[in-house]
Amino acid sequence: MQSGNLWQAVLGEIELSVSRGNFMTWFKPTELLKCDDTTAVIGVPNVFIKQQLERKYTALIAETLEKNGLKPEKVEYKIHTTPSKKIIDDPVVLDNDRQPVSSANAPRPSGQMQSSFGSTYRSGQGGQDAGRSSSGAASQTYRQGLNDRYTFDSFIVGSGNELAYAACQAIAASPGTKYNPLFLYGGVGIGKTHLMQAVGNAVLAAKPGARVVYVSSEQFLQGFVDALRYKKISDFNDFYRTADVLIVDDVQFIAGKEKAQEEFFHTFNTLHQANKQIIISSDKPPRDIPTLEDRLRSRFVWGMSIDMQIPDFETRCAIVQTKAGSHAVELPSDVVEYLANNIQTNIRELEGALNQLLAFCEMRGLEPNLAIVSGLLGANKTRPKHISAKQIIERTARHFQISVDEILSAKRDKDIVMPRQVAMYILRSELHLSFPKIARELGRKDHTTAIHSVEKIEKEMHIDNDIRTAVNDIKELLYA
Repeated sequence: MQSGNLWQAVLGEIELSVSRGNFMTWFKPTELLKCDDTTAVIGVPNVFIKQQLERKYTALIAETLEKNGLKPEKVEYKIHTTPSKKIIDDPVVLDNDRQPVSSANAPRPSGQMQSSFGSTYRSGQGGQDAGRSSSGAASQTYRQGLNDRYTFDSFIVGSGNELAYAACQAIAASPGTKYNPLFLYGGVGIGKTHLMQAVGNAVLAAKPGARVVYVSSEQFLQGFVDALRYKKISDFNDFYRTADVLIVDDVQFIAGKEKAQEEFFHTFNTLHQANKQIIISSDKPPRDIPTLEDRLRSRFVWGMSIDMQIPDFETRCAIVQTKAGSHAVELPSDVVEYLANNIQTNIRELEGALNQLLAFCEMRGLEPNLAIVSGLLGANKTRPKHISAKQIIERTARHFQISVDEILSAKRDKDIVMPRQVAMYILRSELHLSFPKIARELGRKDHTTAIHSVEKIEKEMHIDNDIRTAVNDIKELLYA
């Protein structure tokens, strides 16, 4: 038996002996490099997996090898990267004519929706037809909603999300036939959006002509308002009700919106009756969403509802190591474990701390170590907690050299809108205020403005050095 086939047989038996989360995290990325009477050499992608296998699973591997006719005296692990598994840092992005262009040159989505429906739509059809409703209405251009980086392969499976992962894979293999609708709920930053978009990307990979619609509840609401305003309800209905897969993120924000809930109710019924797949996420289970209509609440639990839990320690370690690997950085195990121990509830926050560490080391030409990471996170943990919303708004206005009255006004000038968005982001990240509370602090009536602002600044922090510097400077002033 060839080594590749032998190792697949070994992995098949190991998969039956450990949890799916542990198998996907520690065993799936491995391969058998060498095996004779003296030594079995297992190839692993990074030092963290190497250490985990050495500590916990060497006996299991040796036992399973013996069952398959091999009795090496010892098992060793070697860091080994297979070229075909290399992480692609510059994914292909499709332009409006569905032609591949480099992501470095691809236009970034703007904060404004390009469609009056506020919808996100990916189709395997050519750009000429991509935004055309089935009724033959005038062509619309829809912003790409699915992020190509959100795939099953890039998702780290652990005990808190393995059921959701398995359900999403089953749905991707056969949309509309299992777990319809699928309702994922849980706290912020635990991977709901990643998993849902992974389904959409997998469906499109298997069937490029499928109509996959990914939309946040904010976009659905804004699209519905625009459709009413411009008398385009028929086109709005056609767009959503002809989808093969409809993915709605943060559905809790349509609660209390009577007309929008009615529209979503009819859209849900149309798609479900046609055996089209519906996937929904929320921060809480349907029964706990206040002001949600009972008829929607009952439909949300027709299929499967899954509570996605906070990732456990091993999963957090794997996430840190994987994200660091995507930056071509191999972190010492004590650094990985420090990050995983100190940030336990939010994957986005965990990634943010990792990015902060990598940026700090890159700018100073240092290798990441425990002293550096403990210094960075330790400084954050010792910050006082008595900062008020008023102080954040005042410091933000002062930094951008505008008045507090201007930042609280209804003005839409660019030099006022951006500081206002930064203030909303800091209110969320530092005080963890709810979106309605953030909106009230900035004099807004609609909390969806706060949601959009926080999401926009989060994205800009990754790509715009000026925004990142401004946010960090304001935080330093707050805690000086």
